[in-house]
Amino acid sequence: MKITVIGAGAIGGNLAAKLSTAGHDVQVADARGAEAVRAEVLETGARATALADALQGRDVIVLAIPFGVAGQLADLFASVPAETVVIDTSNYYPGMLSESIEAVDNGQVESVYTAELLGRPVVKAWNAALAETQRTKGVPAGTPGRLAIPVAGDSEEARKVAMSLVDDTGFDPYDTGTLADSWRQQPNSPAYCTELTLDELPAALAAADRAKDAAIRDSLPERFAALGANPTVDDVVEMNRAAHR
Repeated sequence: MKITVIGAGAIGGNLAAKLSTAGHDVQVADARGAEAVRAEVLETGARATALADALQGRDVIVLAIPFGVAGQLADLFASVPAETVVIDTSNYYPGMLSESIEAVDNGQVESVYTAELLGRPVVKAWNAALAETQRTKGVPAGTPGRLAIPVAGDSEEARKVAMSLVDDTGFDPYDTGTLADSWRQQPNSPAYCTELTLDELPAALAAADRAKDAAIRDSLPERFAALGANPTVDDVVEMNRAAHR
């Protein structure tokens, strides 16, 4: 597939490298310019490109950008064909990684809000796994204990495309249904960054509680500080799991 990843940070860089390694034609664009794309991201064959040139003629566009800024791309997306699958990887951390957004604080689902900003449907994927988990723990399909990643979207066809790409990055995709239900994979639900298998993920999604999960999310600075200096990815995963025990 022809794929553009917008955003060259940890998540965007991971996905660009993994999807390129899987054989896809991958472009990486960043609002800071093509020079912002790290050299190691391009070692697998992905190509850095200017944002203005990155959206046309692509099958899939992955948004690996901060939550709440998708509206800045709406004009660029206005000419993107409707059949292009757009995947949102972002998460809302009010007061930490973004300003508070009233609509989301009042109950609007994160990726529904993003779709409105962008002016087109999106699929939610890769948001519920830590960047380091994505970088280091992907394994071939069929490997015992392979971790799972939830995928939500209103178009069954678009979900299938996203699920195929999740598989290509080394994780079992799990279809969670419509975008309106994707709150179950938002921060800090039981399914969020807790490294679950395909057998374990459904129960975690079912256990989500919007009010409780938002409170756990908002307590992240204190919980993270308690981990001490240089916590490992396993430390962070255990912290997330412990919040729901």
